[in-house]
Amino acid sequence: MPGIIVGIDGSAHSRQALEWAVNEASVRHVPLTVLTVNQAVAGYWTSSVAYRRGLQRTKQAREAAQVEADTVLKQVGKASWLPPVMVRAVTGLPAEELLNAAAGADMIVVGSHGAGGFKQLMMGSVSSQVTHHAHCPVVVIPADDL
Repeated sequence: MPGIIVGIDGSAHSRQALEWAVNEASVRHVPLTVLTVNQAVAGYWTSSVAYRRGLQRTKQAREAAQVEADTVLKQVGKASWLPPVMVRAVTGLPAEELLNAAAGADMIVVGSHGAGGFKQLMMGSVSSQVTHHAHCPVVVIPADDL
């Protein structure tokens, strides 16, 4: 899918990535795909009850991602051209799903998510996996002191 893919998870770090991605898609005049991933759990597919709960969580994640995308688009909207935006939610492993969605993409954008006392020097596991395995440029938006 051409254009820019941005992964969000509801965190402040991913909000910064979304804001950056909207602005970048506007400048480049390319479509933007906002992707949120409902993390798969071990044994997820073992029962119909777990499957239905997973579908409900994915639906809720998509709705939350749509609200967040709409909010950011309203903030940016008056100042520039807005890109076409598609919001998607899937169930799986976040890094794997971002990489799958980015097949043919121009760029992936993710937020950095540090850990421990050296948070300025470390990326989170998803951003690290994506940067190591992507077949397109990856932009990691560093965390501010939030």
